[in-house]
Order: sequence, then C-alpha cells, then structure tokens
Amino acid sequence: MSTTIYHNPRCTKSRLTLELLGEKGIEPTVIKYLDTPPDAAQLDAILQQLGMEPRDLMRTFESIYKEAGIDNPDLSRDELIQAMIDHPILIERPIVITDKGAAIGRPPETVLKVL
Repeated sequence: MSTTIYHNPRCTKSRLTLELLGEKGIEPTVIKYLDTPPDAAQLDAILQQLGMEPRDLMRTFESIYKEAGIDNPDLSRDELIQAMIDHPILIERPIVITDKGAAIGRPPETVLKVL
C-alpha cells in the first residue's frame, strides 16, 4: 500500500505517528512539508480526502495566523489554501495519506483507520 506522511520532525505527534507506521511495517514516503510544502492542487486534494475545509486544517494558534491577517473570516477558500502554502507552519500535522484515505495523526492512532 502506498503511504505518504506530511511530517515535521520537530513535532512529537508527527514523530510518534511515523514510529507507529514503522511498527506496522510501513515505510512511508516522508514529506517534510515545512521544506517542501504541497502546492495548491495537492493541498486541495488533501483537504478533499480529509473531508475538511482549509481553516479546519489550520493551526490557528500559530502567531502568523493573526499577524498575516489569516484570521480574517472573509478570506476565500483559495486565499486560505494560498496562506498555508505561504506559511506551511499553519498546516496541521502529521497528515497520512494511503490508498484507503487520509487522516491527521492527532492522536497518532487516528491513522490506523487508513492503513
């Protein structure tokens, strides 16, 4: 099964999710999304797989969220997606994508449903 994890090595939940995948014998493609953020089409596809809207996938407590005006409720879906591309720290993590679907590893065990 093809498995991808959007990973931040500095994040405990992300490290634990990657460890859980390893325990299940899965060697995922690891995308360090802070270094290589998804583009608009990829992010849109991830949101669709997760069944979420952009703001649902955002870490709204990050300082850049308010500093950059992303907390503005009038921003469009495309503008919010672009904000996550411009500021990938806003993307909730980790995101695991498999042939069965996508899940956010918070808690890490949440990804078991797509394995």
